[in-house]
Amino acid sequence: MIRWVLVIFLAIIVFSSLLPWLEKLGIGRLPGDLRFKLFGRIFSLPFASTILISAVIFLLARFL
Repeated sequence: MIRWVLVIFLAIIVFSSLLPWLEKLGIGRLPGDLRFKLFGRIFSLPFASTILISAVIFLLARFL
């Protein structure tokens, strides 16, 4: 279980860094993705996008 928490945490970090590029595809604006402004900087926590992309990658790995 701790392994899955670590994987999700790392995926959130990766998707947060790729978010400007992924927003052009519509990822990062799903219901469940948190975005807030703090000290003049916008922070984004793409929880729903992380789950969606993880599920797609899992299905691709399962079929291949």
